[in-house]
Amino acid sequence: MCTPTMAKAERLVQKVKRLLRRLKLPRQLHHYGPKIYALWQHLLALVVRAVFGWSYRRTCRILVDLSVEAPTYSALAKMAKRMPSALWQRALAATCSTHVHVAAIDGTFFERNQPSYHYLRRIDRKGPGGIPVKASILVDTRRKKVLAARIRVLPAHDVRDVVALLKHCMPHILVADKGYDSEAVHEHCFEHGITSMIPIKSRTRSGFYRRQQHKKFRLRTYNRRQIVESVFSRIKRLFGSTVRCRRARTIRAELFARFIAHNLTVLLNRHFQLSRLTATRHKFLHS
Repeated sequence: MCTPTMAKAERLVQKVKRLLRRLKLPRQLHHYGPKIYALWQHLLALVVRAVFGWSYRRTCRILVDLSVEAPTYSALAKMAKRMPSALWQRALAATCSTHVHVAAIDGTFFERNQPSYHYLRRIDRKGPGGIPVKASILVDTRRKKVLAARIRVLPAHDVRDVVALLKHCMPHILVADKGYDSEAVHEHCFEHGITSMIPIKSRTRSGFYRRQQHKKFRLRTYNRRQIVESVFSRIKRLFGSTVRCRRARTIRAELFARFIAHNLTVLLNRHFQLSRLTATRHKFLHS
């Protein structure tokens, strides 16, 4: 007997397999050692863990209870630390379109832990503690999908991640807040045919590329920058605003899995709305 939960798990398995077929990746990443678990099994378990916030052990146990073949928790933890950043970027890019007209860029912070605030008041601390993790993302303002991401565990300025994010996707128009108003950012966008709609900082007028790009500034297009804020809000409300991992590689794997899950849920919601619209139209025509 197939329950609704098992049916949803089966659909998620098919989506992960289709995603890896689009990436044209091998069945296993390593050339040596025992090849017991496939890459799609690791990626599926990591996405499920990031969505529900479970531990490695509980994630593997629940997937096995749902009749989904999953690796052991120790193998999953090692794969999360082993998967390179380029692979996560390719998997994230496969969940969205490369033809983007307007893209928004911004950054946010994820806390490293979530302690009890009663305990924090007792020890006279002002915050959860620890340096928060910074995530900079590039968002398609039309489809509300994450196009590229950059994770940092140490503090850095927002401008340092612009070139790395635009390397994975080249939109026609880039919108950002005043924190990204830099002559280097305007020059990079100008050389690659991107219109950068970024407000100029107060008392800043110098810069050839800044003046050239500001001539094309349109307030209506710039207001689409707010969509990246709504994407951050949705990701934190659905998947949490804290990270459970400690090391930089595992933190990167956890956040990239959340971004991939966000893109998949946006796609599922769009398909659900289209199916409802088609059913309503069919019912209206045959009534």
